[in-house]
Amino acid sequence: MTNERIELQLRTLPAAPGVYLMKDAAGGVIYVGKSKNLQQRVRSYFHVSRHRSKKVERLAHNVKDLEIRRTDTEFEALMLECRLIQELKPIYNKKMKSPLGYVYLAICDTDGIWDLEVADVPDAPGTRQVYGPYSASRYAVEAAVQSVREALRIACSRPRSAPIGFPCLNHSLGLCLGACLGGEAVERNNRMMDRFTALLDGSDSSLREELERRMRDASERFDFEAAAKLRDALHAIDLFARQEEIAGFIEQNENFVVVERLSERETKWFILKRNTILYSEKVELLGESSQASMSLEMAEQTVVYLSQSSFLTGKPTRDEIDEARIIYRYLQSSDCRYAQIPQAWIDALDKARIAQLIEEIL
Repeated sequence: MTNERIELQLRTLPAAPGVYLMKDAAGGVIYVGKSKNLQQRVRSYFHVSRHRSKKVERLAHNVKDLEIRRTDTEFEALMLECRLIQELKPIYNKKMKSPLGYVYLAICDTDGIWDLEVADVPDAPGTRQVYGPYSASRYAVEAAVQSVREALRIACSRPRSAPIGFPCLNHSLGLCLGACLGGEAVERNNRMMDRFTALLDGSDSSLREELERRMRDASERFDFEAAAKLRDALHAIDLFARQEEIAGFIEQNENFVVVERLSERETKWFILKRNTILYSEKVELLGESSQASMSLEMAEQTVVYLSQSSFLTGKPTRDEIDEARIIYRYLQSSDCRYAQIPQAWIDALDKARIAQLIEEIL
């Protein structure tokens, strides 16, 4: 049952994008969410239904006040939600998402044998190379790693304390290339790991093609169990590779000018770098004749903000991964148009060429 204050707030919610902060009786923020339509989304929490989960029921029961922050676009709502969760760490945001997120995929070296492991930190002992972090649950990442290990036949089950030279159980099941036996089998195992890392790095896709061929062959033999396992391994590889694309997107420190139409006469544009919105502004579209002058003004702003932004290096943090995922998906959506601005143009203060790019996306 909702109190009178909440009832009034629910009646006056805007049908617009934005972020909602749910507060308890002491005024503390217990949940932060976002929506393209605040009215529909927030009201859904307080609509009694047999399909409503126990977590949502407990959340709705504890909400005594709402704070609404409107945005012009869903993209801004996503970014604002992300920043507020990082800053406020509301208790129900932790409870209502998969636990034990943010883990790493580690290429580990044990007695000269390379293997895949899930790690909580990027600098775990014995780590040769690391990928991530991954915001999926630890369980999901562990299941993906196991699918890949079995498909690549690097799932050696030799206990670390056991001597090399004796076959492990997985070797008899065809899931281990024989690293447990030592000798050339260790080299075959490690070469397979090299092919896997080359696939994630984007330098060699031959391993993916081989797995796809094995999956088709298994289907043609009506061995659907083997085909399904190979399909799961391919999906796991896609999960890892997609995350590396996002990490690479951050590390490249690319400059973007993005335009999103709000209506026939109004648009909003953004200057983006790495995982940050440096500047945003709503502008009125006055016809083609004014676009050239508008583009030049936007180019001048672009040069100012991108010249002042620092060029960051290094592997992205967990918070940066969250923000970069939002930007990466936004740039791939149909709701926006964007232009990538070469850093050399910023350094040369080449406003004319930047303006020309911007005019093309207006």
